[in-house]
Amino acid sequence: MDAIATNSRVTSPNTTLRREHQRRHPRWLLPLFILLSIAAGVDALLIEPYRIEVTHHEIHGAVASPLKIAHLSDIHAHGFGRREREILKILAEERPDVILITGDSPGRWLGPPNGDYAGAKSVYERLHAPLGVWTVHGNWENAQPVHNERVFYQSVGTRLLLNTNGEARPDVWISGLDDPYTGIAKPDAALAGIPSGAYTILLFHSPGYFGHVAGRANLCLAGHTHGGQVRLPLTKPLWLPRGSGHFLEGWYEEGGTKMYVSRGIGTSILPIRFFCRPEIAFISVEP
Repeated sequence: MDAIATNSRVTSPNTTLRREHQRRHPRWLLPLFILLSIAAGVDALLIEPYRIEVTHHEIHGAVASPLKIAHLSDIHAHGFGRREREILKILAEERPDVILITGDSPGRWLGPPNGDYAGAKSVYERLHAPLGVWTVHGNWENAQPVHNERVFYQSVGTRLLLNTNGEARPDVWISGLDDPYTGIAKPDAALAGIPSGAYTILLFHSPGYFGHVAGRANLCLAGHTHGGQVRLPLTKPLWLPRGSGHFLEGWYEEGGTKMYVSRGIGTSILPIRFFCRPEIAFISVEP
């Protein structure tokens, strides 16, 4: 009997494996990954760094009347642009009694002498509050200090606290430290002469120093961490700068002293933020 010819094909093991691989990994996965990566990049570079979040907090203290504080940190101003205009808009709407800045206002280290301060100057000279604008050194100010520093801050109407203090009103005193990790912090000098019973606010840049001053002021304000700046959901920050300690953002308390750590406004190293919006915190101290 003659053999009967057929048209059936024999499927090789390699072909079967390729088909199974295609079923497990649909072709749309790669385009989806690319699309999500582009969207994340656009958000991190062009959207989130400019979406300043306004946070409101209320605490109680030995003040004669309510005090509304605007806490700004890590402005890193490169000029007077979109983000800087948003700062002024928010402050005009909130109308704080006092503006307190916890360092790192210059935009970058590189450039001509005092070039880094052009952006900071454009912001400082537009800030106004009934009880004034007060600031301290951050690590960026210490890295390249402005020439004739005292004259500079006076010219822009901002009071620099460098291990010293001042009266905001009779019941409220503000003191400030040099950045503890890039300068020389002198808490004894910063707190000297403050009347007993006055509500004391202590400003410093790096929150890791909190343990050294806890119990010596009513309220501490710090920044520096940027809240991590680039964060992934459900994970710890990828990186925090030296001097952050175990602090990240928000409220902490030790020795009867409360500390608020701001996520800051600007960006450092890379001009991006991801799952970590910039922040201006308004803290109302109620009697």
